[in-house]
Amino acid sequence: MDTMAAAVFDGKLEYVQDYPVAEIKPGWAKIKIELAGICKTDMEIMKGYMGFKGVLGHEFVGVVEACADPQWIGKRVVGEINAACGHCDWCARDLGRHCPNRTTLGIFNHDGCMAQYCQLPVANLLVIPEEISNERAVLTEPLAAACEILEQLPVSGKERVIVLGDGRLGILCAWVLSTAVEDVTVVGHHPEKLESAKWRGIQTTLNEKDLPPGADIVVEATGSGAGIVSAMSLCRPRGTIVLKSTVAISGDVNLAPVVINELNILGSRCGRFADALNIMRKYPDMPLSRLITARYPLEQVQEAFGRATQSDALKVLLEISP
Repeated sequence: MDTMAAAVFDGKLEYVQDYPVAEIKPGWAKIKIELAGICKTDMEIMKGYMGFKGVLGHEFVGVVEACADPQWIGKRVVGEINAACGHCDWCARDLGRHCPNRTTLGIFNHDGCMAQYCQLPVANLLVIPEEISNERAVLTEPLAAACEILEQLPVSGKERVIVLGDGRLGILCAWVLSTAVEDVTVVGHHPEKLESAKWRGIQTTLNEKDLPPGADIVVEATGSGAGIVSAMSLCRPRGTIVLKSTVAISGDVNLAPVVINELNILGSRCGRFADALNIMRKYPDMPLSRLITARYPLEQVQEAFGRATQSDALKVLLEISP
């Protein structure tokens, strides 16, 4: 059996050189990974999230090495992370991201991309346009999550938007929203991250108390359960709170303001990769490179995760192959 180098989690994170390479399923492709990104979800998995064991990672750029369809061989690709069944009602509605039978790359019942190879259905793959570099393309998955807001929530362009959280996802949400809305403010706790967030007139603040309440849209991307409390206080009556954090709330939260102010709560998760690639092409000046904090070879995955946990880190990359 062929083996490969991989970052494997089984109660602890390890770099191994003899992880088995699975046989390719019908309709799937084997992808040689070039770059992979470390995500907040990866760090949550190491705390027990989803009970996942196996190869970590769901953000990647790679080249198709093997596939039954020869037209894919040699293509530089990114891939949607949810492998849907293709047969259920949700799949029939083009909502495979919510398929109850899905597996999720590096998160649920599906080995991830922090390895020399990963596998995905051909239907999940998108060819990266030539003008988009690997360093930009590796951010397709989190950028798609930011684009999901505009798919779910039509805007006129005149709304006042507040984004809570100056991490990678919060910044990406602000950048995407700023392409459709004039008034966007990011609230955070790290001056250097807020400086990185500035693009297309985006305003920033270290103190949410400096902001007047009454925002039309509040995006909660703090990665903390406490963010919903702040969002409720900043959102106008009948405004919309977009929940991006997947961290469980500990303790009681008073949701009375949701009823009193008739707030709309919108859960927002994975987005379409095509939307992310399109916005990269439409806005080549979107400063995605600002988000890359550091790069490590795969064999230094433990050091890379350590760097990713530091407060100033936005995106840490793993270099898998040239």
